[in-house]
Amino acid sequence: MVLENTLPVLLSRMDFAWITSMHILWTPMTIGMSWLLFILEVAWLRTGDERWYKLNRFFEKILIINFGAGVATGVTMEMAFGILYGPFSQAVGPFFGNILGFETITAFMYEAGFIGLMVFGWGKISKGMHLFATFNVGLSSSLSAMWILVANSWMQTPNGIVLKDGLFQVTNWWHAIFNDNFVWGFPHMWVATVELALFVFASVSAWFILKNRNADLFTKLLKPTLLALLIVTPVQIWLGDSVGRDVAMTQPTSLAAMEGHYHTYLPDGKVNTGWHLIAFPNAQNDGNVFAITIPNVLSLLETHTLNGKVTGMDQFPAKDRPDVWVPFYSFRVMVAIGFFLFFVALWGNWLRLRGKLNAESLRKNPWFLRAVVFSGFLPYLAIWCGWWTREIGRQPWVVFNLMRTYQGVSHMSLGQEVFWFVGYIIFELTVWSGAWYFFSRVIAKGVDNIPHSDTLFTHHNEEGSHEEEKAGGGFAKPTFASKPMLDKSR
Repeated sequence: MVLENTLPVLLSRMDFAWITSMHILWTPMTIGMSWLLFILEVAWLRTGDERWYKLNRFFEKILIINFGAGVATGVTMEMAFGILYGPFSQAVGPFFGNILGFETITAFMYEAGFIGLMVFGWGKISKGMHLFATFNVGLSSSLSAMWILVANSWMQTPNGIVLKDGLFQVTNWWHAIFNDNFVWGFPHMWVATVELALFVFASVSAWFILKNRNADLFTKLLKPTLLALLIVTPVQIWLGDSVGRDVAMTQPTSLAAMEGHYHTYLPDGKVNTGWHLIAFPNAQNDGNVFAITIPNVLSLLETHTLNGKVTGMDQFPAKDRPDVWVPFYSFRVMVAIGFFLFFVALWGNWLRLRGKLNAESLRKNPWFLRAVVFSGFLPYLAIWCGWWTREIGRQPWVVFNLMRTYQGVSHMSLGQEVFWFVGYIIFELTVWSGAWYFFSRVIAKGVDNIPHSDTLFTHHNEEGSHEEEKAGGGFAKPTFASKPMLDKSR
């Protein structure tokens, strides 16, 4: 019999945590950057400025490497459902089978088709059609993310279903898809992808300016990027606050773990309104050994009142409480990163107002550029921490309040668990290393080797003069053009 806290169950959890953590490194940037490439392409077509074209083609290379790594790790994650969580996969099949089927159609048909046109269509399809392809890459990747968040959010708030004969049978598709957690969870995740992509743009641009390589070109990109971040970063903070309030209502045990909030009331009977800056939970998971607490802040955050009640761990049986250490500190790291990124956006736009957001001024005082380069890695850590908070905060349930994690894991021996764990570690690290190898090569080459757009959208006729194609964007010559016809009379 598989018991709740056995080593095989722990290994299954750790293995899937590793797989999802490595996969989520790639997919957010694909989603966010595809929309930014669309904006760059619009800027090029509207202004005719060749610099937007060069930047587009440069970051497109980074996107393709990222996309390939995301596909490789995504396929193995699909495998992991059946390998590591067979009983869970069978039980949720009536719902997950449809949702993940929609995601597969979106990602592997819709997105894959248009990303092929986006990458290989330069000079072969019209400029308008290429822009249309880029737009659809952004739309399809966002729809793919939506279906994934539908599935995961449903695990947090399983609406619209009934558990019957060991299967989660859907009674209301609308409620199941647009479940309570999805309403705020998806916007929060989608904006995170845009914020991440913007900071990748900013970080790479700052690195080139620091190295004095195409500094004016990347300064041109840095300025609108920082302006966009001035809008995106506070919006993401607001969405995060909204997600937290929703979790307080729909998953109070998860919220209590995120805040290390064990006691709903103080010993004198008053509502416990204190927010812990730092806390060390005890071994029994029923209180904190040490905590630095600020009065009224927890109530202010979760209820927007000074004395509102926030349900603590003591209102739930010990067996239904999640571990506190990881959700508590990963949540705080995520929040700290969110405010730091907002500060970087403010700093950059303050420099702009002072007329110092130019390559020459920035290199004289490089600390801002160094901060921006460093900030390029922080959204990845924030997304990791947010995902860990979300998943570990739901424990000990794999489907909240309906199916416990130990009930959903496959019944494998310890040796089999170790085999799959080691195998996935090797595979994911191989993909990660390969991706970073190609990233480094693309960045090392820079934009100097990107040909002028005229080489794609004009051609030479037989007399050597230039002609511009009227009907399409490219001049791929048909393979049969130089071959004689079998019948000369035709």
